[in-house]
Amino acid sequence: MSIALVAASRNMRVTVCDPQPSSGATWAAAGMLAPVTEAQIGDDALVQLHLAAASRWPGFADDVERLSSEPVGYVPCGTLVVALDQSDMDVIDRILSFHRTLGLQSSRLTASQCRRILPTLAPGIRGGASAPADHQVDNRLLAPALEKAMAASGVEIVRAPVSEILLGHSPAGTHGSAPYSGTATGVRLADGTEISAGAVVVATGCWTQKLGGLGAGVLPPIRPVKGHVLRLRGPATDPLIDRNVRCMVHGNSIYLVPRADGTIVIGATVEEMGYDTRIQAGAVYELLRDARSILPGIAELELSECFAGLRPGSPDNGPFVGWTTVDRLMVATGHYRNGILLAPVTADAICDLLEEKPVSPFMEPFGADRKRRSA
Repeated sequence: MSIALVAASRNMRVTVCDPQPSSGATWAAAGMLAPVTEAQIGDDALVQLHLAAASRWPGFADDVERLSSEPVGYVPCGTLVVALDQSDMDVIDRILSFHRTLGLQSSRLTASQCRRILPTLAPGIRGGASAPADHQVDNRLLAPALEKAMAASGVEIVRAPVSEILLGHSPAGTHGSAPYSGTATGVRLADGTEISAGAVVVATGCWTQKLGGLGAGVLPPIRPVKGHVLRLRGPATDPLIDRNVRCMVHGNSIYLVPRADGTIVIGATVEEMGYDTRIQAGAVYELLRDARSILPGIAELELSECFAGLRPGSPDNGPFVGWTTVDRLMVATGHYRNGILLAPVTADAICDLLEEKPVSPFMEPFGADRKRRSA
């Protein structure tokens, strides 16, 4: 939807094919925009991409709200990181050292400093850190707002699944990556309807490998990574938390994200279980147990929803964005835990390539052909 919106703003004629555009991983997410607390040691290029994406978000949120006349819940709230015990604090200290090597804005906090910021924290916490550059957006406001913004921009929305990519032949001098293997001319829907297009963008998340009509190796190796998410209903006035809280609990990492209506989103497990979206009692219990050890007051809240979503995982946790080996066929997939954060910069990159412009230096390492280039 973000790609479609930016493409329409550049005067392209756009059709989005999706039976439920606001569903899937977008609906299941917590909406954290966390370039700092998602930074993992060794992922320097990915961290720089996340930072570039975060800087794009205020303007992108304004554009969506203006076009849709709907709020998206963008809040520059920052993240408080909390450690339950000393081993958890040691992990946070190592991550903070990595942050310093990259010049990221984060700082160590004592336990008393954490409780001054958030008095509802458990008295036994060991310490933590502050990451003021982390923000959030309400994903369940953003998704329908994006749909309205697309419609207002002239994007055609076809509420049907695509079964396969239509292929033809084209002369030399293509937009795909070598070796040349045909050209994309459109898509075929599940009911047999064909839609012609000058270019096709595959943005199908964890379902990327399920798309038909293409040879082996054309699409990147994306897999589903399951994640359980809980939603608790609390009071809108005097809420338990007023910012993102990321917790280390005996080596487990969880997050709590507040919403304006008093809801707290708790997540998320990371499970390699294929396309299984069954809700497992053990995963729900562990999320509640760990969250309660940091924020005891959640025990009094109503458990309003349990949800299991599927993230699009990639071999190196980075996205695949760009032209494939098939001429006029692009991919925007593999965004793993940061699809919402990366949406605006992914849209910019795809539209730049469609206009035959270079992508930003931050996105360049994440081309669709990066395995072949490094071989």
